[in-house]
Order: sequence, then C-alpha cells, then structure tokens
Amino acid sequence: MRALILTLLALAALVGLFFAAGLDAGLSQWITSTQRDYQNALAGALRGLRAGAPGAVTGFMSICFAYGFLHALGPGHGKAVMGAYAMANDGTLRRMVWLAVTASLAQATVAVLLVHGAILLLGGARDRIEGLATQIEPLSALAIGALGLLLLWRGVRRLRDNRPHHHHHHDAHCGCGHAHAPDADQVRQARNWREMLALVLGIAMRPCTGALFLLLMTWRLQLTGMGIAGAYVMGVGTAMVTALAAAMAVGMRRGVMMSAPSLGRAPVVFAGLEIGLGLLIGLAGLAAFRGGWF
Repeated sequence: MRALILTLLALAALVGLFFAAGLDAGLSQWITSTQRDYQNALAGALRGLRAGAPGAVTGFMSICFAYGFLHALGPGHGKAVMGAYAMANDGTLRRMVWLAVTASLAQATVAVLLVHGAILLLGGARDRIEGLATQIEPLSALAIGALGLLLLWRGVRRLRDNRPHHHHHHDAHCGCGHAHAPDADQVRQARNWREMLALVLGIAMRPCTGALFLLLMTWRLQLTGMGIAGAYVMGVGTAMVTALAAAMAVGMRRGVMMSAPSLGRAPVVFAGLEIGLGLLIGLAGLAAFRGGWF
C-alpha cells in the first residue's frame, strides 16, 4: 500500500509539472506579453546587423538566447513530456539532460530545414511556411503517442515479471538447444534508443514559431547565416528549460525510489510509474494530435 501511495504521489508531482510548464493562465499571459517585447527587440537587432552597428552580433545572439529561454517557459517545447519520460526512465541525470539538449537542438534543425526547404520549393511565403509547419505537427503527436505506448507496455511487462514464478535455469555451457536471448543490458539499450528516438522526434517535429519567424526574416534581409546561428542559440535557450524539467523529474524519481527498497516493492513502484506516466504521455500525444498542448 505504501508503495502505491509513493507511486501516486510521484504521478501527482508530474501532473503539477504539466501545469507549471505553461497551463497557468496568468503566467502564460505574462510570458506572451514579454515575448512581444523580445520580438520587437529582435527586429531592432536585425536592423543593427543589417547596418553593421558595433556590438550588433553580440546583442542579437543574446536576444535569441533570452527569447528561446522565455518562449520555452510557455506552452509547448515538450517540457512536460521530457519531465514525464525522465521520471519513468531509470537513466542517469547526465543522460536525461543530454537528451533534453539533443531534442531542443533537433527542434532548431527542423526549423532550419523547414524554412529553407520551403524557400526553395514555395518561394518563402510566410503563410505557406507556417502551413507546412502545421502539416508536420501530427508526426510529432504520433511520436509522442508511440513513446507513451512503449512506456505503458514496459510497465505492464515489469509488473508481470515481478509476479512470483518458477524459473528454468541453464548455465553458460547449457546444451539444451534453446536459442538464448540477448542479455538484460542489450535489451535495455535497444529499448532506450527506441524511446529516446521517439521523444526527440516528438519534440523536434513541432518547430518553434519564433525560430521560423527569425529564419524567414533573416533570409529576406540577406542574413541567412546569422539567422541559422540565431535559431540554434534559441535552441540552447530552450534546452536550458527542458533540461531543468528533466533534472527536476530525475530528482523526484530518486526521492521516490530511495524509499521504495526499504518496502521491498521497488519493481512495483517502477512499474506503477511507467504505466501511469505512459498513459500521461499517450494522452499528451492525443491532445497534440487534436490540436492541444504538450
């Protein structure tokens, strides 16, 4: 029972992370208002770059970083999904932070490819580029939904494998004729790569609207290289927020698991986390597919 309570508390904390990550109306309004100020500052920085003003490059990159960080505090950018995955996964803090940074930079890469691919194919019309970005968003939702299903299935299997059962043992030189399966480390590594790929694709396939705007404007001002660099600096700012969400989730998971071994129910707690968070991520994918938020 105590193991179940710990699992429910952890899930409640992740639900709180969902709300703290952009659903609060007052916070969202403040962020939206501040973003407009940064967009105006960004336009001024672009004019300074075009005129060759002293310090224009440093100012431009600083604004890009700040915009990426601030924009990531609002709805989107996969903070909640990243946090939920970090909570359900037994990966290290370093791996989860690396994954958050990779996803944010992949998101910037998709923005660059989308804008400049659309420029070549569609002539650089903003409404067409935004329409193309909207068309690829269902791919993001499908990837997030797939990740949720993977976590859900893993949790169900962990719960099933934790039931008492009889083992049929073979030693290393067994001549039983069975086709022996990969060891646990090989299975875990393959499983994690599938999940991480789904997570990165799910976040990356929803490019930041600020990055799209920046790339289009710098192309029109013939500052293409600066625009691409600025998009990646925005990605670094975004990564700071998603990495923080991942770190918080890892800390919460460790707190739960420090208590679980003393109860003798650590596998049950892990299974409960994976099942609950798998459902949560799956619902986030469904909401995104229907035009919602994650």
